[in-house]
Amino acid sequence: MLSFWDSASFFQMLLLLCNGALTTLQVFFLTLLFSLPLGLLITLGRMSPIILINAPIRFFILIMRGTPLILQLIFFYFAPSSMLPEGLKFNLPRFTAAIVAFSLNYAAYFAEIYRGGIESIPRGQYEAAAVLGFTRRQTFFRIILPQVIKRILPPISNEVITLVKDTALVQILGISELFRVARNEANRVFSTVPLFVAGFFYLIMNWVVTKVFEKAEKKLSYYR
Repeated sequence: MLSFWDSASFFQMLLLLCNGALTTLQVFFLTLLFSLPLGLLITLGRMSPIILINAPIRFFILIMRGTPLILQLIFFYFAPSSMLPEGLKFNLPRFTAAIVAFSLNYAAYFAEIYRGGIESIPRGQYEAAAVLGFTRRQTFFRIILPQVIKRILPPISNEVITLVKDTALVQILGISELFRVARNEANRVFSTVPLFVAGFFYLIMNWVVTKVFEKAEKKLSYYR
């Protein structure tokens, strides 16, 4: 049984957990890399007055927010090889399927946060920018977007913190991320110590995320 006094076993466990944490961080950063800009594109489509654009996007958002992420992970891994007709079937690597599912899921949530931030800006600012000669593109990126970023940072930070913990779901596809490694170690040494250490890893990661967003909010504090 693993003991705190068994330093060799404990450090071996830490090494394994660190390797698992690297996979967790890969899922985390790749999801943010793809979902944050994709969420903005989805928002623009969601706010489009053209029904052929906004209706499918509304349905997409409903599906991604209305079904469990774990089910989406299973779908994107198994569906291409089991639900498509013969000749079109293909297999996504486990890690790729996980990133696709995570990115689309979080893009849907980010899109609604973006939309709420954009719609919170008074219409008078658009009109004032037009009077000053700004184009619609200049108005959005130079006047509206900086204010929106300030307003959406708190809800975005909540989603990012949730993402850190949700990365544990990729174990359903057999990916050896932090929690899966901790669970395997706990079973191997008949101890809950690896699980508690993994919990400490998640706590540290979320503490870093919290501090990053706190600093970002302070830098944007001139937008009142």
